[in-house]
Amino acid sequence: MWKHFVKDYLSYTRKERTGIITVIILIGLITIMPYFFSYFIKETDYDISGFREEMARLQIDSTKKQDFAGFASDEFYNDHTPNARYASVKLFYFDPNTASVDDWKKLGVPERTALTIQKYISKGGKFRKPEDLAKIWGLPKHQVNRLVPFVQIKGKPAIVYPAYEKKEYARDSSYYRPRIIASVNINKADTSAFISLPGIGSKLSQRIILFRDKLGGFHSTDQVGEVYLLPDSTFHKIKPFLVLSGEGVKKININTATVDEMKIHPYIRYSLANAIVQYRNQHGNFTDLSQLKKIMIVTDDLYQKVLPYLSTGP
Repeated sequence: MWKHFVKDYLSYTRKERTGIITVIILIGLITIMPYFFSYFIKETDYDISGFREEMARLQIDSTKKQDFAGFASDEFYNDHTPNARYASVKLFYFDPNTASVDDWKKLGVPERTALTIQKYISKGGKFRKPEDLAKIWGLPKHQVNRLVPFVQIKGKPAIVYPAYEKKEYARDSSYYRPRIIASVNINKADTSAFISLPGIGSKLSQRIILFRDKLGGFHSTDQVGEVYLLPDSTFHKIKPFLVLSGEGVKKININTATVDEMKIHPYIRYSLANAIVQYRNQHGNFTDLSQLKKIMIVTDDLYQKVLPYLSTGP
């Protein structure tokens, strides 16, 4: 059986053996042919001296690489550590609306940029806030950041930016600036006034005003601390700068107001508004605000909280 198997499947005819040997020889020739190419094909000699000279020139030029504003790459300014370019420049407080070309040059601004600023002023341009320096074409961002803390626009209080309040700036340093913050009337201030306070951005300032409008006005500076997402630490930081006008708050007449009108108020909401209307329907109009204490859900704390915003008459 095994002999028949070997004979049928493992034996080859003369033609098959010849074909196998031929294929093996061809494979061997194809494998070793690349090693003989160099004897038949001559390599073309290329002159790379020009390429080497160009590479050498580029390496030299890279040490003088210029940034987009025309300053060398090693002249980039770090907000907290002035580099050699600005080490000799003594910064001083200035009004960009009245500063001369010489003043700008003393501040480290190139003459061409200083002339651009003067041209902007002469055409009616005006700097309304320190950040407006960023609008000047040719004045790099790092230089804007360096100058902004020293801008004092006439008629506006000086503002110290948080980035320049770090401890590494000593009082005798040219980067030290005493913090001057104007008081804010919380019942009249707009978003820009609140933004001038430390730790208050555009979103928080909008929340403060929205909360004030829903209340009908603040009757205490402590109420600012109730603003949604205002950190307690930030509130205590700004509280000394908050002042309250003598104007009264907007009151709600609990004898005529509907549930929908009262529930909008942050201190009343639906449950108290509905309870007030139900009590009024059962017992008649309120003659005194102290009657609110007869409503079960009105605690002493809630009563004291809503009292400034309620009335029983026009």
